[in-house]
Amino acid sequence: MASPSGYHGFVQLNYLPKKTDLICEFKIEPASGLSIRDCAERIAGESSVGTWTEVSTTNARIKAMGARVFEIKGNCIRVAYPFELFERGNMPQIFSSIAGNIFNMKDVKNLRLESIRWPKEMMDSFHGPQFGIAGIRKLMNVHTRPFCGTIVKPKLGLDWKEHAKVAYDAWVGGLDFVKDDENLTSQPFNNFYERIEYTLKMRDKAEIETGEKKMYFANVTAEANEMVKRARFVKECGGEYVMVDVLTAGFSGLQTLRNETEDLKLAIHAHRAMHGAITRNPKHGIAMLALAETMRMIGVDQLHIGTAVGKMLERKPEVMEIREEIENSLIKNKKHVLAQDWNGVKPILAVCSGGLHAGMVQKLASFMGKDIVVQAGGGVHGLAGGTRAGARALRDAVEAVGKNIPMQTYAKTHKELDLALKTWGLLR
Repeated sequence: MASPSGYHGFVQLNYLPKKTDLICEFKIEPASGLSIRDCAERIAGESSVGTWTEVSTTNARIKAMGARVFEIKGNCIRVAYPFELFERGNMPQIFSSIAGNIFNMKDVKNLRLESIRWPKEMMDSFHGPQFGIAGIRKLMNVHTRPFCGTIVKPKLGLDWKEHAKVAYDAWVGGLDFVKDDENLTSQPFNNFYERIEYTLKMRDKAEIETGEKKMYFANVTAEANEMVKRARFVKECGGEYVMVDVLTAGFSGLQTLRNETEDLKLAIHAHRAMHGAITRNPKHGIAMLALAETMRMIGVDQLHIGTAVGKMLERKPEVMEIREEIENSLIKNKKHVLAQDWNGVKPILAVCSGGLHAGMVQKLASFMGKDIVVQAGGGVHGLAGGTRAGARALRDAVEAVGKNIPMQTYAKTHKELDLALKTWGLLR
């Protein structure tokens, strides 16, 4: 005879979540023969205090710590987790619970973690963003328009002097930001320490020549101790920003880096390399929304969220749910993930990148707003005339948005923008 299941008592539809509960929304597809309710029992049990059979070591105190499924609507469930299940300030442990074994249970055909509501006590245990939108705008002295930036291209192959020259051309062309690509760290052809020192010298030169603040996002992604070493070097060279591939570095690595940047006063640019392996399947994995919430909690100042108009496989609603106002029935008013008031956790910039060019900026800003970074690689370096011309075209595009002037009207007196529109068109 089979042992009695330990997955029962976790669905409590009359339960009213506490302010201290961590709440997850899941979309589920049960395995054959199971109901949504049966599957919900197993998900809540396995991710908290339950297991596949009754065990003698469970007592009333432990049962009271179990997760509670308090809402089932169609194939979506909301689960409340008592705060005492989690270690404060430990994101790896939190995700080992809410996104651990449950994704590989036989009882689940498909499972997707859609969003997370963090209690204030949990928020207070993480640093959160050091600068956020207001801090970056103050640092850059840019207040009314989107930011504009580029990625040094080609992705790999340039040596450190060639890399710095491309960055310099982008800055003097008018861009605010230049970043390393996600897979450029410290290869034999482009040593990290040589690149950072020389590129920041070129940044200083560009600032003197343009009279504008310029930023370089140095990719410090590596083993955690090496990331700290690299961040310190960026600071020593006069840098004010670091970039990290937040998913490949991992929650622990990101927390370590964020701890270090608190004293160094460095802003963090978050690249989401590898997210497609987790977010692409709309039925299974973790939604970008949930990851965006998590990265903001840990403390990045800006985060790649896609574009819905560029080269990556993304649907506009998936980008919008991160940036646009969404209704959360538990909070009872409209808020959005990157810019909502989170009890003192600063709002952060949305970074739009992936196949962008100047002709897309107006459309992008129409549904993303002005608190964004418009980041183009090929859309800068691929314009006839080279990097400086491409940078000027992108800067003109964001200036037009900031001044609320139609793109084609602005292009009549700005030749690089006019060239970009003739080359790639205007997205309406």
